[in-house]
Amino acid sequence: MFSNFYIQQRIKKMQLMRELNLNPYTNTLTRTLDNKSFLEKYQHLKTLSESTANTTPADNEKPQSQNESQSESIVGRVRFIRLMGKACFIKIQDQSAILQAYVSKDDIGDDFSQIKKILEVGDIINVQGYAFVTKTGELSIHARSFKILSKSIVPLPEKFHGLSDVELRYRQRYVDLIVNEEVKELFRMRSQIISCVRHFFEKKGFLEVETPMLHPIPGGANARPFITHHNALNVDRYLRIAPELYLKRLIVGGFEAIFELNRNFRNEGMDHSHNPEFSMIEFYWAYKTYQDLIELTKELFAYIFESLHIPHILSYDEHSIDFMQWSIISYKEALIQIGGLDESLLDDPKALLAYLQKHHLKVDDSMSHGKLLGEAFDEYVEHKLINPTFVTQYPIDISPLARRNDVDSNIADRFELFIGGKEIANGFSELNDPLDQFERFKEQVRAKDAGDEEAQYMDEDYVWALAHGMPPTAGEGIGIDRLIMLLCNAKTIKDVIFFPALKPTQTNFDIIPPKDTQRDAQTHKEGK
Repeated sequence: MFSNFYIQQRIKKMQLMRELNLNPYTNTLTRTLDNKSFLEKYQHLKTLSESTANTTPADNEKPQSQNESQSESIVGRVRFIRLMGKACFIKIQDQSAILQAYVSKDDIGDDFSQIKKILEVGDIINVQGYAFVTKTGELSIHARSFKILSKSIVPLPEKFHGLSDVELRYRQRYVDLIVNEEVKELFRMRSQIISCVRHFFEKKGFLEVETPMLHPIPGGANARPFITHHNALNVDRYLRIAPELYLKRLIVGGFEAIFELNRNFRNEGMDHSHNPEFSMIEFYWAYKTYQDLIELTKELFAYIFESLHIPHILSYDEHSIDFMQWSIISYKEALIQIGGLDESLLDDPKALLAYLQKHHLKVDDSMSHGKLLGEAFDEYVEHKLINPTFVTQYPIDISPLARRNDVDSNIADRFELFIGGKEIANGFSELNDPLDQFERFKEQVRAKDAGDEEAQYMDEDYVWALAHGMPPTAGEGIGIDRLIMLLCNAKTIKDVIFFPALKPTQTNFDIIPPKDTQRDAQTHKEGK
């Protein structure tokens, strides 16, 4: 695994450290400030240096300003080394910023030999010293002591081009994070968005809860589950495809406003907007309707935009999305007005089937009317919904957990939110009639027996829970990964998940691009 020539050279340097009685992976260190805090604390030295420079003769060099009385200790990864005889400059990066260190033989004595003989780009080090401003005007730390904390034996990718192979970036995210600062920023933004979502619901009086990840019966959505086996109980279990049915059990139990932020798992295909393991928030609100959730969702977006200072017009892919332009349209109206389908076609299942087959959609006569309408919607409408759009009044037979509309029993009191041509949220007034729910589960079982692998299972315990009485309730799920894609203008879901699912491949970890390691060596030799 470590047979590569350049890796072997670094391993020899690690072994040399041991021969010199230096631990290449020590844990004895102090740290007084992170790099960003250091730069902020001593910014006044740079200001002083600049003001002094304006009053001295012009000699093309700025005078130094320093604070020797205050000792600081910083740590981080070496990103650049510039050797100059008995002194050197080192760029040190921690998670907050890059800081320059000046190290000279006059200050650290024999320890300076470590830099010439052992130190490499990628090593993690500890420098103790004082703040000063160089003659070129850069606020730095003047080293009084120096220590290698962790020896890197694999060279980093070449500095000026970073890690550009997209596939390799996903497989080796740890390297991606080291060399591509914008990737770190995206994941910091992800964390901030999730924090905003959590705070919003907490401020609204919702209680955060946790429900099982291993289910005896997969439910809460139409999807194919992952299956595993519980040895102690000697039973099969399913990774959850949605927390919905457990959350609604809690509503039956008396909680009136709850949410869960967690992972779901669906054993399905992967593309730019689907990963088999993904994050969602689901929330349930007793004594409310789906119309209340529409307004709550608007409030949530407004809160995120205000809290994170996000502009209301965002670029996403080739689109410009205006978050001040929210609209609501019924499912049928969307098919007619946006999809361009004739209204008479939508009311005739046989004619609709023939139309879709003529246009080469994968449909057959075993599909229900609602399923056919769903295929038409996916093909002719969804990708056209750019500005935030709530599509309401879904067909009841593709809404097995939603409440029937009081006026038209063929539609559900349900909506989905589309932004940038993608589904972002799904919500509805919940079905709380246990007998109706039992019949709908039976329909799902019949569909599964007929070959629909995504149809839901019968969950008699859930029906029994509803039979105890669930108050009128509205519930919604929002895909966190897709939300972050949208707000960060990420082209694929893989960009917003630290470790996305990837097809297995045979990787030769000894392959290091020669130009990368050659540049490392050249940096040492020439001081570039």
